[in-house]
Amino acid sequence: MRLHVHHWGSGPEVVLVHGVLLGGREAWRAQRELTARWTLRAPDRPGHGRSPDARQDFEPESALIADQLLDRPVHLAGLSYGAIIAMLAAARRPENVLSLTIIEPPATRVARGNPVVDAWDAQLAALLADPGDDQKLLGRFFALAGVSMAVPDPVPEPLVRGTAALRGVRHPGEAVLPLTELAAADFPIMVVTGDHMPEYEIIGDTIAEATGAERAKVPGMGAPFNARLEAFLLTAGN
Repeated sequence: MRLHVHHWGSGPEVVLVHGVLLGGREAWRAQRELTARWTLRAPDRPGHGRSPDARQDFEPESALIADQLLDRPVHLAGLSYGAIIAMLAAARRPENVLSLTIIEPPATRVARGNPVVDAWDAQLAALLADPGDDQKLLGRFFALAGVSMAVPDPVPEPLVRGTAALRGVRHPGEAVLPLTELAAADFPIMVVTGDHMPEYEIIGDTIAEATGAERAKVPGMGAPFNARLEAFLLTAGN
């Protein structure tokens, strides 16, 4: 499978791996202000945007990202489910990763035994096992993911395809993260959360502690996030 990749801007390359529901063009729209100084490469993951359909599964997708987008040195960032994929891809091709930014991964396995995370993991598993119709699925998913907006009615086209891709997705709680490999890698790592859900904070703290990553809390994905990301990229070098 060849992933469709959106390209914007000029300068050092930053690969952006989106999460569920929205493809690369929509998920990273707020980052376009960085294109005056950076080249952004945003793949559409399988089942999203202009890439072919396939079951969402972090393992094969990490191989696609590593093979197709880590063929030369780049900065790498992943959001939500895409953050799990980015971590796995970075461990596959560490020699071509200049930096790794991990944004709110739902990697519940790393904090197994924490009652808050375990309860959230069970709710995610129940949703994926019995998704219901599109409106019900989106409403329940928005609540679990901390999305503070109502489900659009009608659901816009990009969300229609993303919702279809969410059905049958491999549960992110099954991901075994390569924390030892990432801790030993030469590239710097930053873990970012929005300080809006305790589950993400616990998981983010656990990953940062295990890998020695820089830890940041930045609400939203707008200008403050972009400033924090760019500062990190600049310290990481090119």
